[in-house]
Amino acid sequence: MAQPAGSRPVTVSEVQQLVKRKDEIEAQIKACYELLESQKGVGMNEPLVDAEGFPRDDIDLYQVRTARHNIICLQNDHKALMKQVEEALHQLHAREKEKHARDEAEALAEAMSQNQSLPQAFARVNAVTPGSPASISGLQVDDEIVEFGSVNINNFQNLQNIATVVQHSEGRPLSVTVIRSGKKVHVGLTPKRWAGKGLLG
Repeated sequence: MAQPAGSRPVTVSEVQQLVKRKDEIEAQIKACYELLESQKGVGMNEPLVDAEGFPRDDIDLYQVRTARHNIICLQNDHKALMKQVEEALHQLHAREKEKHARDEAEALAEAMSQNQSLPQAFARVNAVTPGSPASISGLQVDDEIVEFGSVNINNFQNLQNIATVVQHSEGRPLSVTVIRSGKKVHVGLTPKRWAGKGLLG
């Protein structure tokens, strides 16, 4: 039999077991009714004595009594089992709902913490020339720049700050941090002369 509700979580296989047991009981009840039917259609309530009060001799009284008794017992079992199935299903659904709500809350919390932990950008990359140092380093259009060498949101005044850092860092790798698709990405960028304009492209 199933565990009493609340003692531990019910599993899907336990519910399947209960349903299987329910089907078995229903089959037994059906068999008992068929037996009564075969005894001249004696149901659950027809009298088992004749008009003079003698036991009927046209039916197997023992079989009829046994079948009736079994039907009553089986119906009680069936009722109790249906209650268990109902409680178990209720528990499963409640757990699914709880799990769904928990998953949603976790996803929301994660999104919130990511947003909070992302530093503020001070510039956005709006063009990257193919073959340029910027392109080779992996910078992409729409990357939001958070740190460019020593420049960050706290000391950035204008794009001249970046130009100065670039000129002082020619041929030396610069650490650049960008936000790309909501995630922090680090790029190693070495400003140098190339076929195009400037040291970055």
